[in-house]
Amino acid sequence: PGGGAVTLCRHPPGGSPAPWGGPTVPLRPPSDGLGGWGQGLVPTGFFGEGGLSWVLGCDPPPSSSGCPWLGCHKVQESLLSSASGYSNYRGILNWCVVMLVLSNARLFLENLIKYGILVDPIQVVSLFLKDPYSWPSLCLIIAANVFVVVALALERRLAAGSLSEGAGAALHTLNLLAILCFPAGVVLVVTSITPVGAVFTLAIYTIVFLKLFSFRDVNKWCRERREVKTAPPAPEDSLAPAKKANGDVGRNEVTYPANLTYRNLYYFLFAPTLCYELNFPRSPRVRKRFLLRRLFEMRRFLFQWMVPTIQNSMKPFRDMDYSRIIERLLKLAVPNHLIWLIFFYWFFHSCLNVVAEVMQFGDREFYRDWWNSESVTYFWQNWNIPVHKWCLRHFYKPMLKRGASKWAAQTAVFLASAFFHEYLLSVPLKMLRPWAFMGMAAQIPLAWFVSKFLRGNYGNAAVWMSLIIGQPIAVLMYVHDYYVLNYEGNQ
Repeated sequence: PGGGAVTLCRHPPGGSPAPWGGPTVPLRPPSDGLGGWGQGLVPTGFFGEGGLSWVLGCDPPPSSSGCPWLGCHKVQESLLSSASGYSNYRGILNWCVVMLVLSNARLFLENLIKYGILVDPIQVVSLFLKDPYSWPSLCLIIAANVFVVVALALERRLAAGSLSEGAGAALHTLNLLAILCFPAGVVLVVTSITPVGAVFTLAIYTIVFLKLFSFRDVNKWCRERREVKTAPPAPEDSLAPAKKANGDVGRNEVTYPANLTYRNLYYFLFAPTLCYELNFPRSPRVRKRFLLRRLFEMRRFLFQWMVPTIQNSMKPFRDMDYSRIIERLLKLAVPNHLIWLIFFYWFFHSCLNVVAEVMQFGDREFYRDWWNSESVTYFWQNWNIPVHKWCLRHFYKPMLKRGASKWAAQTAVFLASAFFHEYLLSVPLKMLRPWAFMGMAAQIPLAWFVSKFLRGNYGNAAVWMSLIIGQPIAVLMYVHDYYVLNYEGNQ
């Protein structure tokens, strides 16, 4: 049919043709004289004539050998085996998301029917303001500009040579210490500031601290290069060709000390990065559709599910009922983890991409594939790239240059991270509790254990378990202590 042709050959004695599909070949009689199979024809049908059997066939694939009409197998792994190399699990991922939504929708609805609406807009506002006529958090954030101006003035004096390096380093250190101490003192003294408002304010000051620390270091490196008559080298990341995800990257080159301007410094302060550069990679335009998608994703999400579980966990903690504590902990683990995942996507993907798009900031690597982490160290290196780059550039490598071992430098990084976690929790709650510090410090032996004894999927499972179980423990510990200090006595 369709202009094709077939080949006739004699049937092998005692055999039967096997069906096979393939391209047709011009009609020709068997010419091998060997019973019709010397040509290597693949049978597709047969008929008999004059006591002889004839096979209707076509040529086999060139790779066939032996008895090709019988071959339908090859050496291969099942798709779900790790050795198969198969990696397209999008359908399974979609199935997991659908099952997760359906299973938790019932729990959320049951919670809503049983407890009613626990989080409303008025309560959200009250998290940030106790008195509508008193805005201590906002005033503190505006006051942060004082430290920014001081840092820029010091750098200008250092660039002009009117201030010695030793005096400049001492003044920079005092300015950086004041950035951490001043807001903490105000939060502890002022009673009208709320815990949530205090967390937000101290987070802003922590970011300013890290940015100005980087600003100081980079300008110091530029002065050192200038003294040896060498132009300041561009960072390694900026020397690599930029990915054309948002058009070609444009540059307005700035050299030291022309970078010491308010425009340059405030661009850095608002840019979604903690590491300063004289010339950041820039995208040539703002993609409106991309920006609108990210803005649409920045929707608020409710803590409706967690509130009753946390409230119901206070009595088991107070009575030290360990079985009930574990039950509440496991019950809190799922909603807490889901909120953490939503926060990760909301902040690191949606919010930071919105800021980067508006500011035409070219480097959009805010996270890597931390979900594939097979070690605790890999997770902490890849889930928060801005912080990781800062620690690597301004903490880890300088310690190595001063002769510290890699293990000592890694331990110091974990302890510094533990300090900031505790700073952002204990100060706003106005109670000194070491839970966050201990949780971060515990990552050091956990990282050693996982890297030493667990590999592959087992290591990845250990990382996920630490994330799912570890965070609810900290949440319950802080909420319990805050509840006991502020509400139980009054009741």
